[in-house]
Amino acid sequence: MTVNPSELQRVLDGRWADVRAEVRAQLGALAVNPDPDLSTEEYRALTTENLRRLAESGRPHQGFDPAYGGGGDVGGVVTAFAALGYGDLSLLVKAGVQWGLFGGAVQVLGSSRHHDKYLRPIMDGDLLGCFAMTETGHGSDVQHLRTTATYDPDTQEFEIHTPDPGSRKDYIGNAARDGRMAVVFAQLITGGTCHGVHALLVPIRAADGTAMPGVTIGDCGRKAGLNGVDNGRLSFEHVRVPRENLLNHFADVAEDGRYSSSIESSSRRFFTMLGTLVRGRISVAGGAGTATQKALALAIRYGATRRQFADPATGEEVVVLDYLVHQRKLLPALATTYALHFAQADLVSDMHDLQSFGAEQNSDSDTERRQRDLETRAAGIKAAATWHATTTIQTCREACGGAGYLAENLLPQLKADTDVFTTFEGDNTVLLQLVAKTLLSDYGRRVGKLDLVGKARFAAGLVAGSVAERTGLRAVLRRGDVRDRAYQRWLLVQREEHLLAAAARRMRRALAPGADQFAVFNGAQDHLLVAAQAHVDRIVADSFAAAVDRVEDTAVRALLEEVRGLHALSVIEGDRAFFVEHGYLAPGRAKAVTHGVNTLCGRLRPNARMLVDGFGIPEAWLACPLLDGERDATAAATDPAPSTEEPTDLAAVG
Repeated sequence: MTVNPSELQRVLDGRWADVRAEVRAQLGALAVNPDPDLSTEEYRALTTENLRRLAESGRPHQGFDPAYGGGGDVGGVVTAFAALGYGDLSLLVKAGVQWGLFGGAVQVLGSSRHHDKYLRPIMDGDLLGCFAMTETGHGSDVQHLRTTATYDPDTQEFEIHTPDPGSRKDYIGNAARDGRMAVVFAQLITGGTCHGVHALLVPIRAADGTAMPGVTIGDCGRKAGLNGVDNGRLSFEHVRVPRENLLNHFADVAEDGRYSSSIESSSRRFFTMLGTLVRGRISVAGGAGTATQKALALAIRYGATRRQFADPATGEEVVVLDYLVHQRKLLPALATTYALHFAQADLVSDMHDLQSFGAEQNSDSDTERRQRDLETRAAGIKAAATWHATTTIQTCREACGGAGYLAENLLPQLKADTDVFTTFEGDNTVLLQLVAKTLLSDYGRRVGKLDLVGKARFAAGLVAGSVAERTGLRAVLRRGDVRDRAYQRWLLVQREEHLLAAAARRMRRALAPGADQFAVFNGAQDHLLVAAQAHVDRIVADSFAAAVDRVEDTAVRALLEEVRGLHALSVIEGDRAFFVEHGYLAPGRAKAVTHGVNTLCGRLRPNARMLVDGFGIPEAWLACPLLDGERDATAAATDPAPSTEEPTDLAAVG
């Protein structure tokens, strides 16, 4: 069955296919693969120039409120942002800081007084800004940041102060060179009472580029990657800003210092404020995905022309992608990249429907539930996508041998630039702990709602499961074909539920009288992380399966079903120890999983090039010497064979 490549790309482009097409057309003129020999200052200047050209294209405006000249297309702008990952990741990050973090904070945390004054210049790139949350001493623990914003009712100003070196704002994008204003997160203090972390607008540079009085600006200097982004450090020495600079959508301070908030619980208020900025995590996951796709496109296309070692039967050198071990390196990673692509598409679509301007909301409880689910999935998929990017780009580099190590062949820059994705916009380990916490809360609510009969059945099920695990009966009673989608999903669901139930039993110890709650939690952290990872694996697999079922083209659907199967079997193979140890797979069935992976690698090999072409990466963004062999092979296939006749005259010899 023949697959139409354009139909495959249409499926991958998805809901925002028009946005992807526009980005490919609009950004073709940008220096998407900067010279690796640029100095830090030259690279920063180039990135800022490209940022302004991006603003001129109007694309960043699409994510803002139409009332202020925006397009109101939240999902479209996140999709466009991710597409920058095919090119210069420094531009992707700087754009994310300017319009996603700085602009997004003003839009979501601010009110009309901030929108009227700042949104248009932010959209146009006339007001470049920073998102100053992380501190030297407090990274992931945002709730306990130490920078303070103390209100003075006599002057109706907030005094922003950095009390010690550990409370210095650190790693702040746009701070070292270009930013003129920062959204500063600080402990809000009024009348001697601390109301927790809030965000305020603080000018950091004057029009001439000099630091504002009381503001100390430092430069983080050259980094392992992303050197087009001017990361800096900010300290504040009793800097005063007007009361109106408090971003007051969720909480406000009156002229006399009275504090008010529409959310009574300080903890809920804090998480609501951070939850509104979930777009950043979704955007990072998207950027990691596109960078991974680019690396795979380079490695698979190189592997399809690079030859090593002769086939004894023919004497001809073999294309390295024809070796099973090479397929094993790249094709399961490609399958997982596809899975994450569809999971990301679902995430962006749900975020758009929930957060779009004028979107209908059903009820406060329904909206809160959907928002919590979105935040949990965003945390889990961000962790999965960025860890996958780090692992896969390294694999692609190795698959290209020495050529993959040359800067001119783009892979080293992809490695360097995406490395930090695992720790910014939330450290991945902390994000998985957040996922686990939500899963445990939901699990407790489900069990708590059971009646006496339901709880008795639940307890009996736990006992039966324990017996089945010890005796190996479970694998006998639930046998299946590892190639079957339903059986694959059963295995993934059983792993998720098993790990979650076991984690819940361990965490119950913390409720016992006199229990050391920290010791219980600390001792179970490894278990919580694998439970969260199992949950993410299952929802990613479900997204892929749902995407396949929506495909109308029969040939494309059949191809994607094989890719889906390879992803699912790769996940199961990666945790064979769990499935065998806990009696879900007999050892023989575990061997069948490996055989299934090998078989699908061979079946997908002829379509490997088409599968990476389906991402629609502009050819100019892949241009590098690594692919010269591909062009040479194409030329050799189209040129006429050289004549073997003897020349008839001296001119011919010449």
